[in-house]
Amino acid sequence: MTKLLDKAELKSLPKKWALSQDQKSIHQKFEFKTFVEAFSFMTRVALLAEKADHHPDWSNSYNKVDITLSSHDSGGITKKDTALAEAISDFVWLPQ
Repeated sequence: MTKLLDKAELKSLPKKWALSQDQKSIHQKFEFKTFVEAFSFMTRVALLAEKADHHPDWSNSYNKVDITLSSHDSGGITKKDTALAEAISDFVWLPQ
């Protein structure tokens, strides 16, 4: 089980990622021009998640993708979550 982030670490989340009210997950919403762009983004995130062996909770509706990251086995947010959030933020082609 991976160690949970402490309060200080939770204050420096990757750009545009928000802490949930219960402080057990981080979340970001993405909006693209088309469904194809959204689906391409999800495919890229899936590859990153598989490589990291850490998979998001997410949903897609046409050109929108909502992603929530949490380490369920640890009961909250760990470095695995912030690392995947950073990897997603590093490649996304939307204005951040």
